[in-house]
Amino acid sequence: MTGITGTTPPHFAPPTGDYDDAATERWAPEPDKRPGRTAFQRDRARVLHSAALRRLAGKTQVVTPGSRSQEWDASPRTRLTHSLECAQVGRELGAALGCDPDLVEAACLAHDMGHPPFGHNGEQALNDFASDCGGFEGNAQSLRLLTRIEPKRFVRFTETSEPVSVGLNLTRATLDAATKYPWPRGAHPTRPDSVKFGVYEDDLPVFAWAREGAPADRTCFEAQVMDWSDDVAYSVHDFEDGLHAGHVVPAALRSGDERRGIWAVAIGRYVPRDTDSRELSDALDRLMAQEWWPRGYDGSAVAQSRLKDATSQLIGRFCLAAEAATREAYGAGPLTRYAAELVVPHSARLECAVLKAVADRYVMRRAEQEALRADQRIVLAELAEALTARAPEGLDPQFRALFDAAADDRSRKRVLVDQIASFTDAAARSLHAELTGRA
Repeated sequence: MTGITGTTPPHFAPPTGDYDDAATERWAPEPDKRPGRTAFQRDRARVLHSAALRRLAGKTQVVTPGSRSQEWDASPRTRLTHSLECAQVGRELGAALGCDPDLVEAACLAHDMGHPPFGHNGEQALNDFASDCGGFEGNAQSLRLLTRIEPKRFVRFTETSEPVSVGLNLTRATLDAATKYPWPRGAHPTRPDSVKFGVYEDDLPVFAWAREGAPADRTCFEAQVMDWSDDVAYSVHDFEDGLHAGHVVPAALRSGDERRGIWAVAIGRYVPRDTDSRELSDALDRLMAQEWWPRGYDGSAVAQSRLKDATSQLIGRFCLAAEAATREAYGAGPLTRYAAELVVPHSARLECAVLKAVADRYVMRRAEQEALRADQRIVLAELAEALTARAPEGLDPQFRALFDAAADDRSRKRVLVDQIASFTDAAARSLHAELTGRA
């Protein structure tokens, strides 16, 4: 196996479990600075200490970071807290199934690092702006950030060339585990019209290296653990936040009219369009029949404790269902890379989807949230227009240098996309106000 220099790394940290030298190889070979750590411990540390991870503290998860109202306490979840919670879920589930826990945790921490300001709303706005230079997708941006943008390691392709960033220079297995959609734009294996993809054209060389030896279009086992942990974390915690804010009223979930509204949100968005609403009703009934299911929420210490217990019970329920089903299919022993598929029972996926739909209907679809998202789209569109007209003015030094070195307009536009995607919500609004004169 070779990296970009065409040579075999002189040293590998001791592999863990069933991971071979190919899994622990890095795109740019480098020696250990501190012997005794595994390659995946180094990866986890690099992601954990990255500026890109810290910036997620200022990026929207459900509500805008730093916003305060009577509906939310002063510390709503952000992309960072979601990533930390996803990492905790993924680390324990992965370890129970025989994955290297540091590898899975690193992938979970990294999975949202490419998301732009204003969450999925910002993702849509940037995709519109980047339509003529390869589009925008948060997962593809994460790969680009991990392998190119986040400054950690620079190498020379030849003795006379300028040093080039290889990002955090993570191992092949960690990059693969962080790749939720292992195909380029427009190449979804079953749905060519899907907007989901995991790599831009510019980043195909490192993507091909990370996927070396992998079955086409198939995610590795650790990526599947990361993906399910992501679903579990955000569905359960968005539901918890909705209850905490008073937007979700447990008693209302028994109403036929309310349920029909929830199924309308779920079908086509969180479950296939041919899903029978009775399946969703049965899934919600199963959850509501549990002794720990919240019957109400008044903000008292007792109610907070009960809600936290319900959150823990839900996470345990979903993870144990996947663990038991996967073990039933593959038996005991470590399950890693391409030796197995994560098995999530249909009933668990339906229950998780119901929680997503409840949070979507009662939290994300409130009128004030729709108005805020419309304003956010305007901010990003106007910011992109202003930067296009003025660049390199307004760019950080890192992106100014890349803009000046870009070979053509398409490459320069991609630099603008990278810059905007790196902003926190507050930084995007601040630069927008500075460049347009409008707050």
